[in-house]
Amino acid sequence: MAALWLALALPALAAPPGGETVKSVDQFQAGRDAFADPEKMPGALLYQENCAGCHQGGVYKAPHRTWLEMMTPSMLFSAMNDGMMQAQAAHLSREQRQQIAEYLSRQKLNSAAADPMPPRCEGAAARFDMDRPPAPVGWGHDTSRFVPAKTAGLMAADVPKLRLKWAFAFPNAMRARSQPAIGLGAVFVGSKDGTVYAFDLDTGCVRWTYQAKAEVRTAIVLDSWTKGQAPARPLLYFGDVLARAYALDMRTGAEVWMTKVDDHSSATITGSPALHAGRLYVPVSSLEVTAPADPSYPCCTFRGAVAALDAATGQPVWKSHTIPNEPTEQGRTSVGTPILGPSGAPVWNSPAVDAARGLLYVGSGENYASPADGNSDALMAFDLKTGQRRWLRQTVANDAWNVACMMGDHPSCPKERGPDLDYAASPILAALPGGGQMLLGGQKSGVVHGVDPDTGALRWSTRVGRGGVQGGVHFGMAAEGARLYVPIYDMANARDGSKPTDPPRPGLYAIDAATGKLLWSHPAEDVCGGREFCDPGITAAITAMPGVVFAGHSDGWVRAYDGATGKIVWRFDTTQPVKAVNGVEARGGSMSGPGPAIGDGHVVLNSGYGLYFKMPGNALLVFAPEKGR
Repeated sequence: MAALWLALALPALAAPPGGETVKSVDQFQAGRDAFADPEKMPGALLYQENCAGCHQGGVYKAPHRTWLEMMTPSMLFSAMNDGMMQAQAAHLSREQRQQIAEYLSRQKLNSAAADPMPPRCEGAAARFDMDRPPAPVGWGHDTSRFVPAKTAGLMAADVPKLRLKWAFAFPNAMRARSQPAIGLGAVFVGSKDGTVYAFDLDTGCVRWTYQAKAEVRTAIVLDSWTKGQAPARPLLYFGDVLARAYALDMRTGAEVWMTKVDDHSSATITGSPALHAGRLYVPVSSLEVTAPADPSYPCCTFRGAVAALDAATGQPVWKSHTIPNEPTEQGRTSVGTPILGPSGAPVWNSPAVDAARGLLYVGSGENYASPADGNSDALMAFDLKTGQRRWLRQTVANDAWNVACMMGDHPSCPKERGPDLDYAASPILAALPGGGQMLLGGQKSGVVHGVDPDTGALRWSTRVGRGGVQGGVHFGMAAEGARLYVPIYDMANARDGSKPTDPPRPGLYAIDAATGKLLWSHPAEDVCGGREFCDPGITAAITAMPGVVFAGHSDGWVRAYDGATGKIVWRFDTTQPVKAVNGVEARGGSMSGPGPAIGDGHVVLNSGYGLYFKMPGNALLVFAPEKGR
């Protein structure tokens, strides 16, 4: 998903708003121009003199500036006051540390203002019900994103009756990128400021919170068990944007372990970890794709990876890279900067576990620098026990790209110049009628591939969308048996600088997993009406239950489609303001990344993605069928 990181390298495309403690999205929007010229802020020179030498590629393990810009001012200020950067910032005054934090985050620090929080749970609402165990569905367990009827607690006939039950407004947020999880009568979700929440599913009061080191954008993955056989200490798992994996006690929020899975300065965890048989399989991607915007940056040294950890302790078991060999110097740019490769091939997606074959499937992204090699834009299978790669199927060759390619004749753009057609969505292992299975991969090319899970042999390919840097399949498909649901983004206005000649095809499609035959299509409704950063397509992951598939669109609407025909059976505008349980206004925006969670008679989703040409939002929304209808 390289193009979805563009704004970090090109600040003019997505200057984050500033302001005091944010009470609503409108207030956040009102402050968008507060730091229109950040280089004139007092923290600009302080950063260059005290921080840039390490955080712009000078120190391998130091988080790159692009990550610092995604953090809240309070996180940055805390790191300099009493955290990891305390020693390095000791010579700076408190005011200077604040100025650096505000410059990087483009937000004012107001440590005296209390973040709005929901009420603490009391009595029965505070208790976790161990007889309502989490089901092994969704990212972290099953990439098909299909929720059986018993787990959903809903029938297709209930979907038109869905009404908003309660909402939560994430404090100081313009994006909500962590997929919720449902279990024990609770909703678990992460947030932009690193807070992980456990809410009572029925009322929205909070049972506990935990503060991670950085933004949590993965799904929350819950231990699962059979009713009556609960473990002594059930755990939940997630990753943060600084490539740390965590395990918490599900009932108390206490940290059990935290493990850094990759030391590269630009490494991150975007795909949700997969939990299986006592191991946690963590995908590793990166933002190094943005660093070559600086023509003096030697591009690139990152290689995508999957790390297997002991789920009980966090101790590493194995780690395998998508590019087996470390990059070496391949030449120099026209301004003399070293070109390092092969590099890139990040793993943006949640791994798919195939217990019967003992395999783990992932998809890789593009190379970051020349030469493009055979490991980019590929489906891969790794041995679950050892991490040894069993097979690879590349579906787009010669794809080397970084953000310099969007900047005219920039010297750091690889000679291949893209086309940047990652696998961002998780592979899905689908059961076929009459026996057999097919591994399904959806790509930013707009093409869906059916692959033999034993060998990686290509069985069929079907073009569904136009595709492109900001097109095709983004974060996640869903499968109901042999019916594959495919969301297509295909940004109508190619703000990435490309000049497509074919018309976009945003919408939802259904494909026969056995043959690749198109079963039905539903072009996206266009309700944007000229709203800024509004697009009709579907970049967020979708979620299916028997007879229905839910899709959150970039236009801010969540829609439910009939699985057999594609007819819309329910819709809700998440951009409308609603009163949240924490006493302030919640309002959604574009949905990108996570999809809806379905369970225990509820549909739960996050809305808001104020980055990369998407509408901001701060809403966690919980729906249930209205009684009596």
